[in-house]
Amino acid sequence: MYLLYSILILSFFVVTAPYFVYQALRYQKYVGSLRQRLGYLPVSFNFDGDESIWIHAVSVGEVLTARAVAGDLKHRYPRLKLFLSTTTMAGQQVARGKMQDIDAVFYFPFDLGVIVQRTLRLVKPRLFIMMETEIWPNLLRACRRRGVSTLVVNGRISARSYPRYRLIRPFFRHVLDHIDRFCVQSDETARRLVDLGATQARITVTGSLKFDSLQRPGTAMYGRPRDRVLRFFRVPESRPIVIAGSTIKGEEAVLLRAFGRMRSVSPQALLILAPRHPERFTEVERLAQEGGFRTARRTELPIDAEPKVDVVILDTIGELASLYQIAHVVFVGGSLVDAGGHNILEPAAFGKPIVFGAHMQNFAEIAEAFVGNGAAVQVQAAAELEEVLLNLLTDPVRRARLGAAARALVEANRGAKDKTLTVIAELLPVPSAVVRPFRVVH
Repeated sequence: MYLLYSILILSFFVVTAPYFVYQALRYQKYVGSLRQRLGYLPVSFNFDGDESIWIHAVSVGEVLTARAVAGDLKHRYPRLKLFLSTTTMAGQQVARGKMQDIDAVFYFPFDLGVIVQRTLRLVKPRLFIMMETEIWPNLLRACRRRGVSTLVVNGRISARSYPRYRLIRPFFRHVLDHIDRFCVQSDETARRLVDLGATQARITVTGSLKFDSLQRPGTAMYGRPRDRVLRFFRVPESRPIVIAGSTIKGEEAVLLRAFGRMRSVSPQALLILAPRHPERFTEVERLAQEGGFRTARRTELPIDAEPKVDVVILDTIGELASLYQIAHVVFVGGSLVDAGGHNILEPAAFGKPIVFGAHMQNFAEIAEAFVGNGAAVQVQAAAELEEVLLNLLTDPVRRARLGAAARALVEANRGAKDKTLTVIAELLPVPSAVVRPFRVVH
């Protein structure tokens, strides 16, 4: 089965090679990361050959979640290096900019035998941590053969992916046997893992680590003080700000139409659009301009000045989370069209009223909890989105009620970090300090 899996991986690379070549030529993606994806890390990466803890986080969301435990791991295991890998370029940029406790960041290798063996020889992990559900069969088998402990953290099996895993359950059961422990977000994920072949004794329901990864609002958030963020958004408190975060194709046109209606009621309103994929910045900017809105990119804004535009395209990586603090209303994208949704906890931590669409499969438990507790509004269609955004913009009491409920729900659900660290300590015991007695020398 592993041979067939490797053949499928190679076939996938052959079939998709034209796409990756196009992305490399058009957007300069993958060019600088190819050597690392083949297992060739810089000589300086682990020059002394130290043992390590290796965390893998696919993209931005997983990287930000990993922050919840990274600092504690660095403190508890000072003699081990702490390395982090990502799959996406955006994740790599955020990891390099926001993960101060990490010794080095690199791109995750292709899951082929010789490549993962090369990477393991350089990284030398004693513990391999997979954020959420990043399960790579060849790497896990290589870890087992090398005696490397493996752990899934903040794991989840979505309703969409569960049937796919069941189709290959005999193989998947064997792969799961190579994972020592699972820390999962919900009882439902635990049940699905057991059905797929994992033993109940290896599963711990911790809750979502995303709640613990959120810093509490204060003078600084996500490394960016409020005043520093506002130096590019010197907006009067009376100017309404709508932020649409992590939007994907098909959502911006709807949001721009809704924003047009909002401006008929509040002409000074400002819309900040944050497309999920950087290669769409130009496309979204054009959409806004064609809609008749004065538009600028975030990187074009003058410092210490109010944006003299209607729409700002957030063309930076890693700034969205800190910008939520200036919003009056937040729409979280990837949910109005069938893309599974995105993380709603970052605006919730700031106590902001949150709106999202019907498609939240990737965050189903969190979305259900927020809607059920009156901490967010879920809409089913574009027309409903327009009405809800307009209503929230003109109803400060409802905004305050939603925002307060959102923040309270975040605080009530913290605690997954301590449970996760307990499981890690069972796999990798925390070294105790050895105090040597003084010896009197005559």
